[in-house]
Amino acid sequence: MAGRLAAAGRTASRLLRHEWTLASLAGLLLAVVLTWPTLKNPWTTIPGDLADPTLQTWQVAWAGHALLTDPLAIWHANALWPATYSYVYTDTLLGYAPAGLFGSGVEAAVFRYNLLFVFAYALAFVGAYALVRQLGGVRTAAAVAGIAWAFAPWRMAHSGHLNILSTGGIALCLAMLARGHGWSLREGHRPDLHRPGWIVAGWLVAAWQVSLGLAIGLPLIYILAAAGVVVAVGLGWSRWRGGRWVLGRRVVVANLVGGALFGAVCIWLGTTYLKVVELYPQARRDLSWTEMFSPPLRGYLVAPADSWLWGDYFETARSQLSWPPEMTLLPGVTLIMLGVAGLSYSAFRLRYRLMLGLGVLVSGALGLGSNLAGGGDPGYLTLSRLLPGWDALRTPGRLMVWTSLLLAVLAAGAITEFVRQLPDTGWQRVAGRIVLVVPLVLVLAEGVNRTPHPEVPPAPTAISAAPEPLLVLPGEGISEFHVMLWSTEGFPRVANGFANFVPPSQQDIRTMSMSFPDPGSIAFLRQAGIRSVVVLPDRLAGTPWDGVTFRPVEGLGITREEIDGAVLYRLD
Repeated sequence: MAGRLAAAGRTASRLLRHEWTLASLAGLLLAVVLTWPTLKNPWTTIPGDLADPTLQTWQVAWAGHALLTDPLAIWHANALWPATYSYVYTDTLLGYAPAGLFGSGVEAAVFRYNLLFVFAYALAFVGAYALVRQLGGVRTAAAVAGIAWAFAPWRMAHSGHLNILSTGGIALCLAMLARGHGWSLREGHRPDLHRPGWIVAGWLVAAWQVSLGLAIGLPLIYILAAAGVVVAVGLGWSRWRGGRWVLGRRVVVANLVGGALFGAVCIWLGTTYLKVVELYPQARRDLSWTEMFSPPLRGYLVAPADSWLWGDYFETARSQLSWPPEMTLLPGVTLIMLGVAGLSYSAFRLRYRLMLGLGVLVSGALGLGSNLAGGGDPGYLTLSRLLPGWDALRTPGRLMVWTSLLLAVLAAGAITEFVRQLPDTGWQRVAGRIVLVVPLVLVLAEGVNRTPHPEVPPAPTAISAAPEPLLVLPGEGISEFHVMLWSTEGFPRVANGFANFVPPSQQDIRTMSMSFPDPGSIAFLRQAGIRSVVVLPDRLAGTPWDGVTFRPVEGLGITREEIDGAVLYRLD
């Protein structure tokens, strides 16, 4: 018995000291510290602002609720009632649905969102770390690349966009696929290191990444598809020249199985989004949106306001941008310098460095959108016309996900070569190790944020007391986000909600409710199925519903009740 306990202890000790355990713990620690104070008051505050984050908090909560109650109806959410497919009017974060299985109510939803916010940063670090290690980088190089990519200044402009921050699956799936194929930037392809299981795992992680949203997932789909075509052509060329297949049968089968699963997820999600466009043609955006959000070239050297190190320094430059949240694209000064150095000084093979450099230039050029020479055609707008779904990606600057990842890999090559050149012993090796601390400190400093964490408005008691389906007034602006969040308490059907477009049913309800309460509006709401209306007097000023609470209700066949500062009208 004692021997078995001792053996178990040694196994646990080895597991705790394993590189991947330490890397994961480091990622979590870095994420907690560099996103602070996200976890200071995780039940009552939220990072960024009170708009998109509250919407995404509802998205995760609804997905978990639907899995528990009626998975087949997951696309038809409780918000924006009675419109159908309301869950897919914007990026869904569907891949986080398992998190929504735990807890209930508004505070649980906010707490869950904050945990996922920190997790997204941690996974991005671990994914980039794993990718660099698989490609041949040393641990220090992987750590620098992981921090520089996961906590890059440009990400701070998206503190309210969890779908944009959730990119760890990109680097992780590439690391798994490279490992499964026995490929690195230092050694090239090594058939003896084929691992079919890692290939399948890589495809599954890629599918999960796509399920978090097509804003980030769609470019991954096309990049993996393009890589598959290149590999297939290369295999055919090798077969024709050498008379044999470079990849074994197990590797081919693993790719076919994994690729089929990945493709099935992509088709499932893609057809669902196409169904929305079919039902609501107004959901389709023309290329004028892409032109509006296209950043200028100088945007690559401008940091967002939330950057602790660079925010104040670039204040004037930001004021000259038409839409700073999508145009402040600084990947990090340290990362740029190390990435440029990695083109000429690197442990990676020259042809791979040149390919990485070309990737930086191409992704950077596409990221300019319509501000590329020729108005983005050829360029980003060309892809919008040729590739299915690309026209929905109206924010070209988000390709910085790829530009900064390629820069991180180039930087890792330079650091790896520096470590490789160090002598085995002596003061020079000690001095070299000390020098390696500098890039770590610099990327950490550039990763420090000052993101605001506003307090989430509590749900009015009147909403819980209101018979569903219900309407909350005012029915526009930021209140729509908040009603969606408040509806996580029991998920009553609500006519409120935010989408990238306004469904006709919601527009009709909004328009008719502006005269509420009067005979016409009451008759319309009853016919639409609305059983109660909750009015929030403190939010009415300056809206079309200003003064609703002062209008008489006598003779209208409805009741009026004040509950903790809100007014509940029962239409039954």
